[in-house]
Amino acid sequence: MRLKEKVVIVTGSTTGIGEAIARRCATEGASVMVHGRDAERGAQVAGSIGEVAAVHIDDLSDPEAPQRLVDAAVDRFGHLDAVVNNAAIVTRSNLQTTDAAFFDRITAINLRAPLLMIRAAIEHLKRSSGCVLNIGSINAYCGGSNLLAYSMTKGGLMTMSRNLANSLGREGVRVTHFNVGWVLTPNEYRVAIDDGLEEGWPDHVPPAFAPSGRILDPNHIAAAAVYWLSDESRPISGSVVELEQYPIIGRISMPDEM
Repeated sequence: MRLKEKVVIVTGSTTGIGEAIARRCATEGASVMVHGRDAERGAQVAGSIGEVAAVHIDDLSDPEAPQRLVDAAVDRFGHLDAVVNNAAIVTRSNLQTTDAAFFDRITAINLRAPLLMIRAAIEHLKRSSGCVLNIGSINAYCGGSNLLAYSMTKGGLMTMSRNLANSLGREGVRVTHFNVGWVLTPNEYRVAIDDGLEEGWPDHVPPAFAPSGRILDPNHIAAAAVYWLSDESRPISGSVVELEQYPIIGRISMPDEM
């Protein structure tokens, strides 16, 4: 077991990538604090994981929520080894639709909350020589025209990851950042339908987006997370890891993708 006796908080872990990471951490021996906003779903996920899981329901748009979440994890399990900042909202917006209220809302959850989670957890992570894993997106590099605000927050998250890896290294706290590509989660399936794709669209993804014929599964991300959360990756810190099926930078499209 690669995470034996570790205690891990995974934000946004009642569904999708976060849920997959929480489940994989538990399988690898960790105790896991499941987090989300849906109490019923949270109870289902934690209950199915078993005694090594607990659940805390809170809205990370509240700046006091990160401290409550950290306190709940430490009260339940006694210490804290890792924080996975996964929770995010992926609401579409462009220049015309990104007004101040929308921008503040998406920034509060996607960028401010991870910062405040780390602030709330840092003294515990120093004591355990722990780590942070921030779940970002390849949209951090540019993003689509309908993902303006989301892409901006993921760019900021990547910069924060690098900055804190640099500043916290001497404190014994490691920081890693994932820039994740297109992943098939329940939410992504529904959003793609709303964007105009047909039912069953994951079976017909163009090669330009999925050279393998399928887009990524949350379990791909969870498997990668275990290495970076474990002591196997110590003392590496500051890595920005792109989890996609093709090079993000310098990619040359194949003829059938033109």
